[in-house]
Amino acid sequence: MNDLPVRVNALQKLYADDLRGEVRAVDGVSFECRSGEIFGLLGANGAGKTTTLRMLATILKPTSGTAHLMGFDIVTQPEEVRRHLGFYSATTALYPRLTARETLEFFARVNGYPEERVPGRVDFLIQRFGIGEYQNARVDRLSQGMKQKVSIARTVVHDPPVLIFDEPTVGLDVLNALEMQKVIRGFRDEGKTILFSTHIMSEAEKLCDRIAIIHRGRIHACDTLENLRAATGKHYLEDIFVEVIGRAEAENLSRTPAS
Repeated sequence: MNDLPVRVNALQKLYADDLRGEVRAVDGVSFECRSGEIFGLLGANGAGKTTTLRMLATILKPTSGTAHLMGFDIVTQPEEVRRHLGFYSATTALYPRLTARETLEFFARVNGYPEERVPGRVDFLIQRFGIGEYQNARVDRLSQGMKQKVSIARTVVHDPPVLIFDEPTVGLDVLNALEMQKVIRGFRDEGKTILFSTHIMSEAEKLCDRIAIIHRGRIHACDTLENLRAATGKHYLEDIFVEVIGRAEAENLSRTPAS
C-alpha cells in the first residue's frame, strides 16, 4: 500500500459573497497523511476544516491546487477516490425507510464492493457494531446511538483504506462520544489512514498522532503534540492552539498596510 495515502498540495476554495466579496474558505492548504495514523484538523468553526475534507471527499471541487487519495486525483478521478474513501460526519443522513441491513447492502454496492462478498461483509459489520437485534428495523425507528452505529458501519462497509471523520461527535452524549473515539482508534490500529476534524481540544489531544492547526483557511502548524509543545513552549493543546493562532494573527496584522 502507498505509504502516503493522502497528498494535498496548495488546495484552495474560493467563494463569492455579496457582502464580503471573495471569501478564501481554504487558502493554499498542503499536508500528507500516512497509513495507520490519525491526522487531525483542529480549528474553530469556520476555519476551513469541513471545506477541506469535503474537497478531499469529492463533494466540493477545489478552485485550485491538487490532492490525491491512494494515488487518485480528486478532480479527474472522483469515482476511484470514492471507492477508496469512507466519509462520516455527524450530519450524514441515512435513508429512513431502509432497514439497517438494507442500508449496509446498498452502500456496499454503490461503492463497488464485490457483489459475492457483500452478504459476508454486512454480516461481519452487523456483529462488530452490535446491530444484530436491530438489523431488520427501519432506520427511522432506531435510537440515536444505534443510528450512529449504522452510520459508522455504512462508512466502512466497502472496506476503504482512507477514512474521513468530520466532527463526528457533534451532538453526541458523553458515552456515545467516547464510543466513537474508541471506534476511530480501532480503525487506526487496523492500519487505515484517518483524517479527523474537531474544534474540541481534548478529542484532538487524545486521538491524533499529528495535528494541523487551521485558521482562516490556512494551516499554521502541523506536527505531533510533543513537537508542538516544544515549538510553542506550551503543554496543553488549548494553550498551544491559542499561541499558534495569536502568532498567525500578529503576522497577518504586520502584513496589513496602515490606513
